[in-house]
Amino acid sequence: MELEPIQNRIFEIRGYKVMLDFHLAEMYQVETKNLNLSVRRNIKRFPPDFMFQLSQDEWENLRLQIETSSWGGRRYFPYAVTELGATMLSTVLRSDVAIETSILIVRAFVAVRQLILNPPVNEVKELQNGMKELKQYIEDVFTDYNDINEDTRLQLELINETLAELQTKNKALNKPRNPIGFAAPQYKQ
Repeated sequence: MELEPIQNRIFEIRGYKVMLDFHLAEMYQVETKNLNLSVRRNIKRFPPDFMFQLSQDEWENLRLQIETSSWGGRRYFPYAVTELGATMLSTVLRSDVAIETSILIVRAFVAVRQLILNPPVNEVKELQNGMKELKQYIEDVFTDYNDINEDTRLQLELINETLAELQTKNKALNKPRNPIGFAAPQYKQ
């Protein structure tokens, strides 16, 4: 049996990662009623953080996620078995299949936990982050460019003002002067 089919049967309910009793019974190759009977005979080994029964709302919400919508006409809602409870099942069910299945189930729970703690690298997310960084860099460059342009504009305005003052002084200095002395009158002919 591979881990992936087991991982696909792990759900989150009440903050626990759990598997349902009928999925476990299928993997342990026993009937669901026999699995639950073994649990009831050893109920002290299964506190609420090991195993609990689903409420009607939890079951209705979960049925949408499960491949089959039929749950076999049971009179009660399924039990959810946590990783700890799945480990405890191997002590209650004593067959070789139960031992091998328990090992696989524990490995599947550990793999799911590792996936949560270290999610796989998402290339699209990396590209989005790269684009955000590039966009921020370009905005910073243009901001710097605009600041340089503003500084340049101020310098050009100062140069233009200085040139205008120099031109005014130059006109004042090059103004035609009144001739010194007497000028001979010019006659028109």
